[in-house]
Amino acid sequence: MSKPEFVYTTFIRTTPEKLWHALTDREFTHRYWMDCILTSDWKVGSRMTMERDGEVKNECEILESDPPRRLSYSWRSIFDPDMRKEKPSRVTYTLEPRGDLVKLTVTHEGFAEDSRTLPSISSGWPMVLSSLKSILETGTPLILDPARDA
Repeated sequence: MSKPEFVYTTFIRTTPEKLWHALTDREFTHRYWMDCILTSDWKVGSRMTMERDGEVKNECEILESDPPRRLSYSWRSIFDPDMRKEKPSRVTYTLEPRGDLVKLTVTHEGFAEDSRTLPSISSGWPMVLSSLKSILETGTPLILDPARDA
C-alpha cells in the first residue's frame, strides 16, 4: 500500500525569483500564511519555525534549498499533542517557469497511515496557496480564518 501524500499544483503569474522570495521572506510569508511567521536562513540543515501569536506551531528542518527551483523541509506539528508524537513529514516545493507563469507544485508526504497531520494540512495548504497566488497576482492576500474556512 502506498503512503498517503498531499499534492497541490497551481500556476501563478509571477517569476520564479519573486515566488521564491514569497516562500522564504519572513515578512512576506506573514502576509499570506494566515498570520504565521516563518523564520529560517533557508540553508540545508537549518531550523525553520512557523509561529502564530507568539506560539511555535511547527518545527522544521531545511532538507533542500535550490533557489529559485526547489525547496524542501521536514514538518513537525507541535501545537497538537497527538501530532507532536508523529514522525516528521516532508514538504517539497517545485517551481517551474512556464512563460510568464510559474507552475508551483507542493508535495507533502511521509505521513504515518493513521496521521492526524494529514487531514490538518489537507485543508490548510489550499488556503495558504490560494492566498499566496492572490497576493502575488493582485497584491492582496485572501483573508482566511482557518477555524471557519477549513
